[in-house]
Amino acid sequence: MTNPADELLDVVDEQDRVIGTAPRGEVYRQGLTHRCVFILVRDPQGRIFTHRRTEQKLFAPGAYDCFVGGVVGSGEGYAQAAVREAEEELGVSGIRPEPMFKFRYQDGDKQSWWCDLYRARWDGPVSPQVEEVAWHDWLTEAELTARLAEWEFVPDGREAWRRYLEWRSASA
Repeated sequence: MTNPADELLDVVDEQDRVIGTAPRGEVYRQGLTHRCVFILVRDPQGRIFTHRRTEQKLFAPGAYDCFVGGVVGSGEGYAQAAVREAEEELGVSGIRPEPMFKFRYQDGDKQSWWCDLYRARWDGPVSPQVEEVAWHDWLTEAELTARLAEWEFVPDGREAWRRYLEWRSASA
């Protein structure tokens, strides 16, 4: 398996235009703006796939998340990355993420990345990638809301959830 820190990413500007490429480890160390995808996956009962990241993750090891996803590789489109990331993390094939919205996340003064959010339904079994997912379950929105107050969630996932709720309210 390739070292995740060596994965080549596109570096982008404030308008999400590609201005260069760099290995993921360098992007993180230098705080270069890059691209990520987030996929909110629900089962037929409307529950949300929630998981705890492994301790080996480069960003937010051991934290919880209600989105699957990750960085967009160099030359890869957001939609392509959403399918790849959802299928890899869930251990499934044939998922069809639908785009919702995009925003630029800023982690204080340290880092920023463009986040393209998707949603998807999955009605089959999952076999999460052991390198990525240490624990998982399907939570109702009420259960997720309670866990957000109790557990350490990835900061960009917490911000994406807040923006998702606003987007959903505005779209209703």
